[in-house]
Amino acid sequence: MKIRTVVLIILAIIIADQALKIWVKTNLHYHEQIFLLGTWFRLYFIENEGMAWGWKFGGEWGKIALTLFRLVAVIFGVFYIRSIVGKNYHPGFIVCVCLIFAGALGNLIDSMFYGLIFTASDEGLGLSNLFPPGGGYAGFLHGKVVDMLYAPIIENKTLPQWLPFWGGERFTFFSPIFNIADASISTGVIVILLFQRRFFRKHPHEEPHPTVETNTPVNDTMQVL
Repeated sequence: MKIRTVVLIILAIIIADQALKIWVKTNLHYHEQIFLLGTWFRLYFIENEGMAWGWKFGGEWGKIALTLFRLVAVIFGVFYIRSIVGKNYHPGFIVCVCLIFAGALGNLIDSMFYGLIFTASDEGLGLSNLFPPGGGYAGFLHGKVVDMLYAPIIENKTLPQWLPFWGGERFTFFSPIFNIADASISTGVIVILLFQRRFFRKHPHEEPHPTVETNTPVNDTMQVL
């Protein structure tokens, strides 16, 4: 696979991810929903300060540590992708690594810059503004990650009363709200796990036939074993 193809894959994911995030920030109110496929798939605007899929990590210092970790991982990823392309790894594996890299970079952009270039999106504050005259809602490395993709398979159902511990409680199956970057990372990881044998298959080489040196004269009537 050529490095140009790798760059195009990464750019396509980052552009799609950032374009949707910017559109959501500037066109939807916080917690506003737009239904796309009935009630199953929708845009649902939220933000989170932590990891992918809305997970959190250790408060303010944890957020800074996570952002710096993402930055180091992205820098390492540049050299790793160059290495696997140069060594002609399986194209499928290279694409998966590109998906993971692009997803990490997409969320890193949010954490590093969104606090500087947007106004806050908290409920009741209206739409966010891009490049506000008075500055953004937070400093460098303190931006929130924008999530908007929500696809609950079973939503807000009541569990049977006979079920131990959770009987009678409301239940939603697959409740995470995520973004294109999260989906890119998850897709890359899952495909690598499913197809790792194919990606890392070793091609058998023919064993060279051993050569035996001898000073014994050989004639046509002698059988050499």
